Amino acid sequence: MKNVLYGKCVKCGKTYPATPDLTTCICGGILDIVYDYDAIRREFTKETLAARSERTMWRYRELLPVEETTAPTPLRVGWSPLYEEPRLAEQLGLGRLWVKDDGQNPTASLKDRASAMAVAKAREAGAQVIACSSTGNAASSLAGNAAAAGLETFIFVPSRAPKGKVAQLMTFGATVISVEGSYEETFELSKAAIDRWGWYNRNAAINPYLSEGKKTVALEIMEQLDWQVPDYIAISVGDGCTIAGLWKGLKDLYAIGFIDRLPRLISAQAAGCCPLNRAIETGEPWHPMEENTLADSIAVGVPRNADKALMAIRESNGLTVNVSDEEILEAQKLLGRTCGVFGEPAGVTGTAGVKKLCQQGVLGKEDTVVSVVTGNGLKDVANAIRACGEPITIPSDMGRLLEAFHQKGISLE
Repeated sequence: MKNVLYGKCVKCGKTYPATPDLTTCICGGILDIVYDYDAIRREFTKETLAARSERTMWRYRELLPVEETTAPTPLRVGWSPLYEEPRLAEQLGLGRLWVKDDGQNPTASLKDRASAMAVAKAREAGAQVIACSSTGNAASSLAGNAAAAGLETFIFVPSRAPKGKVAQLMTFGATVISVEGSYEETFELSKAAIDRWGWYNRNAAINPYLSEGKKTVALEIMEQLDWQVPDYIAISVGDGCTIAGLWKGLKDLYAIGFIDRLPRLISAQAAGCCPLNRAIETGEPWHPMEENTLADSIAVGVPRNADKALMAIRESNGLTVNVSDEEILEAQKLLGRTCGVFGEPAGVTGTAGVKKLCQQGVLGKEDTVVSVVTGNGLKDVANAIRACGEPITIPSDMGRLLEAFHQKGISLE
């Protein structure tokens, strides 16, 4: 990897050769992948990027930690749409608003970006089996991307994982272990199994390459905005890997001169499980919390990527916002009815946070915002029905239809 210098511990600063099976520092700290930006600047320009026809995350290969000979992964990951939403911006009282719909990735979440990177690195390592723990999306993305590449997967999920996500896992042929316990307990069991059988580790808090896959969402946003930097980028936060990757991508672009400033991040967490935001707000170290939210993908009471996530929020002079489950479900309806974007609860938490900050007067008419929707609503249809209600159900009879319309307050005359 000619553009990669080494992996560096975010805690103690110790460096390691960037081998495919790189994990954590001996001190327990998470590693950051460090690039040779001078070399990248010499060969990678906006013009060379614009000339590329490939519309996947692999169009940014110079900024990714893979060998030149490593083939792109089989599924089309990345280059999800970025919609400008003037009606929603006006309704919220913002200057301009864009919605990045990452639910349009192959397995319907942003996590495909990390899993594609995991598959690429597993291939480089010569591995045939990949494993991880997940609240759902990382699991289904790994299973799908690995299946397409002909690799075997062992997936550990908490028993509360929505059936839509478990159905994806089973369909993709993963060996699924449903753990009767919290995400923390699920993670520990997966870690013990990976250590015992030597599987390739896709756990984001251990494998430093996964944030490098996730950072491609930032690279796409900026290219799709023609390198014009918004004031804020909002994203939902669970274990911290996604917001850390988002910030890494932005810093990479700034380091090579593709953007002239950095936006502020908005870290949106569920009020019932917000250990990272609470640490920022109190100025104290983070402490575990109960996983008390319906937004299962961000229900992480013990965030494994806390160091990088907290660094990203602080370095960006970011905002934190905690939203209730009711506010999350309202945002799900709002996005659907104003933008036609169907996000799962965790996927729309960033937008719920933007709405709340507008209501509080923190954001307003002078601000430009990108909100990332990290997962598709079809992954959790039970909560979508909870948010929006049941359909009108009647016999095939015009009189009953008119009666139902009257009860609903629908006037068509």
